[in-house]
Amino acid sequence: MKQISKSTSKPLDINDITIIDDSKLKKAIIAAALGNAMEWFDFGVYGFLAYVLGQVFFPDASPSIQVVAALATFSVPFLVRPLGGLVFGVLGDKLGRQKILSVTIIIMSLSTFCIGLIPSYASIGIAAPILLLVAKLAQGFSIGGEYSGAAIFVAEYSPDRKRGFMGSWLDFGSIAGFLVGAGLVVLLSTLLGESTFHQWGWRIPFIFALPLGIIGLYLRHALEETPAFQQHTDSTNSQQNSDSDTSATMSFKQIFSKYWKSLLVCVGLVIVTNVTYYMLLTYMPSYLSHNLNYPTDHGVLIIIAIMIGMLFVQPVIGLISDKIGRKPFIVGGSLGLLVLSYPAFTMINSDVIGLIFLGLLILAVLLNCFTGVMASILPAIFPTSIRYSALAISFNISVLIAGATPTAAAWLVEESGNLYMPAYYLMVVALIGLITGFKMNETANQPLRGATPAASDKSEANEILTEHFDSIEQKVEDIDEQIESLQEQRQDLVDQHPKLD
Repeated sequence: MKQISKSTSKPLDINDITIIDDSKLKKAIIAAALGNAMEWFDFGVYGFLAYVLGQVFFPDASPSIQVVAALATFSVPFLVRPLGGLVFGVLGDKLGRQKILSVTIIIMSLSTFCIGLIPSYASIGIAAPILLLVAKLAQGFSIGGEYSGAAIFVAEYSPDRKRGFMGSWLDFGSIAGFLVGAGLVVLLSTLLGESTFHQWGWRIPFIFALPLGIIGLYLRHALEETPAFQQHTDSTNSQQNSDSDTSATMSFKQIFSKYWKSLLVCVGLVIVTNVTYYMLLTYMPSYLSHNLNYPTDHGVLIIIAIMIGMLFVQPVIGLISDKIGRKPFIVGGSLGLLVLSYPAFTMINSDVIGLIFLGLLILAVLLNCFTGVMASILPAIFPTSIRYSALAISFNISVLIAGATPTAAAWLVEESGNLYMPAYYLMVVALIGLITGFKMNETANQPLRGATPAASDKSEANEILTEHFDSIEQKVEDIDEQIESLQEQRQDLVDQHPKLD
């Protein structure tokens, strides 16, 4: 265990270690994961309905352009995500995480609900795609503060030794939300029939977001603020003139200047994770049905089966990362993406069901390597006072790049006629992941930056304290050995000089 950072030379005491209430931790994870699930519920529904939405909102275009246009409407809201991250990040660091997460889930659920109410192009003409875009922009603005805040909320509620496992449930919610969205599309299209589903049945999944939002709001509103933020607030209130690493008055220029390495790590990690995510779970349904002429229902069922498998892998990776660290998964996942993307797409293009499934499964496992640890890495690289602001801004700038993945992949395939363009796309992104993995510092089993340690119970707190003191003793011994070696070198040099003694 590395030495626990402290802002003063005061020895660490057992009372300095925060004991996390297990019941509050569980409630925090459920509340955070549900909001994230709703975000990806919309992504899942939108991705699987891209071909229908293209027909409803862009009926005059060719089938290929309809899909690209629908996916472009999916990507455009990413332009406002950095703005949402800026606004909600600043407010989150000032007012607290719990309040902001309650606001984001309200905007997100209402905007998703409104998509289900928009008339078709045939009814109101050009106003239909414009209203769709407005609803998606509102979504993008709210989502700008959603994932960052949810990841911080879970991380600040988690014990240091379990942060990987607890954080993995956040993206478990993402996958589950995506799965529910995709499953609902399949169920409704089967029950209603293709004609009825295209007429009005596609609206039901979007309307379903409203009750989910109400449940999420109730859970989040009932939660207390995170222990780490409460500790930071108490500290800043009692030390208004402090000039420590957790100063609450740091400007964005200072953040970029002081924490540029952490910002780059965040950008790299988010890009490799989300490009893989959007490629597999948003673009692939359209790729299978439109480019490979694979039966839509069969392609959807394969993706759903893959996502079910991802649900089981997700928390396992988070748990293992608490034992061996986060870096092995980032480096290993990126290396796998670089080497296996082309073979995976060879299998996907084989027209053999078993090989298609295996190709998608390879990409899914590699994606799990990233999603299993991302929520535990990102909050740990910034101090409490700027955590929300710094993470939200860098995260959403990265997602702005990653969000273009479905549109870019569809355009590249259409323009080049090369079905392997998505594989090349992933291979380029894998290089970013490799660089990030090698450059990042390990965060497993360490306190959040600028915070005191957090434990599950008194017994674990005592273990942390013992390991902390053992670490100090080892460092002192190492320094003593260095001093002794330097003294010997000094004496050797003195002996060689006639005027030194």
